[in-house]
Amino acid sequence: MRTYLYLATGHGLAIAEWRGGIWQLARRALPDRVVTSVTACEGLILAGTTEGIFRSDDNGATWREADQDLTIRHIRWLSRPDPCLAFVLAGTEPAGIFISRNGGERWIPCPEVEELRDAHVWRLPYSPAAGCVRGFAVHGADPYGARVYAAVEVGGVLVSADSGETWQLVVGSDGNPDLRRTYRSMVHPDVHSISVHPSSRDLVTASTGGGLYRSADAGANWRLVYECYCRAAWVDPDDAEHIVFGPADSVSKNGRIVETRDGGAHWHGASKGMAAPWPDHMVERFTQDDGSLLAVLSNGELWSASLDNLQWQRILPDIPDVRCAEVYQ
Repeated sequence: MRTYLYLATGHGLAIAEWRGGIWQLARRALPDRVVTSVTACEGLILAGTTEGIFRSDDNGATWREADQDLTIRHIRWLSRPDPCLAFVLAGTEPAGIFISRNGGERWIPCPEVEELRDAHVWRLPYSPAAGCVRGFAVHGADPYGARVYAAVEVGGVLVSADSGETWQLVVGSDGNPDLRRTYRSMVHPDVHSISVHPSSRDLVTASTGGGLYRSADAGANWRLVYECYCRAAWVDPDDAEHIVFGPADSVSKNGRIVETRDGGAHWHGASKGMAAPWPDHMVERFTQDDGSLLAVLSNGELWSASLDNLQWQRILPDIPDVRCAEVYQ
């Protein structure tokens, strides 16, 4: 069985294959596009770009547009739910969510997301766009009844009980983008990524501009477990207390990697092999690859480490400006 690594970059899509114990570049595609995210299954690839969504049915050899009824074309994130592409969610900038049940052939908007966006005046600190949806977390395989969470920058956390058909704010997220206030048991509204643990659809972890937050009751109440600026966390699917995390002191300042095995009560450095802390970049995304963890940094570098020892090494250095990494076996 072949294993592929799909890399969304600022200069197209790169596809690598695991051969001879290393990742080797197999193909490049969409060279004139800024690819922001990618999802793949059994040779079918969907690539989200700043100009819409593209689809390949032959593992990247040929491509075509796949954005019928996609009224917002700047894609920030594509979900990868199971079973294989039974439904796909696209998060956009400005903030919107679209769902496809036919592999991206047609996209159906979720109007309540745009209504929430406009009612709360969601925003981005670096863009005039009205917020963005930059992450999804899916629990369950039911294509019509999975629990899904969405990360909104700057807006909070959304939840869907019907695989993304309809959305609402979780109880502990009021949609108010004001960052100059006390949150108490609410989540910080500047949400960059989100995950839900396989053991419980109610156990949610959010990386935010104010730190790492966790909720054990589907987002009704949140606990701040690490105060910082952050964009990425990996939660061990076999042990919810084990977290690998990428904090920074502020936006891309003194980024590093830390680890906890007790749910955040105690942390220790986990940047072996890296020259961390980095003065001007940080971890953008984590992706698991069986017994390894991949880290996409905000400077576009891609790093890999065994989960046994978290000894990091840079991989595929000839592929610059990586935005997202997706593994499919």
